[in-house]
Amino acid sequence: MADDPGQFRSATIAVLVENEAGVLARVIGLFSGRGYNIESLTVAPVDADRRLSRITIVTSGTEMVIEQIKAQLDRLVPVHKVSDLSLAGPHLVRELALIKVVGLGDHRVEALRLADAFRARVVDATTESFVFEMTGTAEKIDAFCDLMRPIGLAEVSRTGAVAIVRGRSALTV
Repeated sequence: MADDPGQFRSATIAVLVENEAGVLARVIGLFSGRGYNIESLTVAPVDADRRLSRITIVTSGTEMVIEQIKAQLDRLVPVHKVSDLSLAGPHLVRELALIKVVGLGDHRVEALRLADAFRARVVDATTESFVFEMTGTAEKIDAFCDLMRPIGLAEVSRTGAVAIVRGRSALTV
């Protein structure tokens, strides 16, 4: 928890919900209706037998605002569990990005050298471009994109954050 309740902090919130039409719209409506910001949002089915999906939301605010967000999420009908992974202990947060770089000659060589240093994988190549696949923290992907910008960064597509607590603990119903 933040030392100063008025201090802003980032929160990575995992939400287990029923996998049914309209659930994501209700979650987004909760944020937009109250003026809360969503910095990243991912959603995918995680248990087909029980028809559950997991939504991972990265947001920021004061401790009071984040507690309000969690409480309001917990009151939504299709929500089974809400967990602030930022407070749950050690956790992993990753994104996937596809990054297109266009260039010729030395720019291509430099793009490949940087990709190797960042452990980005070439998933498509033409005589004038590369598409790199990269996983990592948002900061790592941002740093890679910043270095690719002068080389010929043309396009970026990112998944948003996915997160999980380390160790034996699990987000379950």
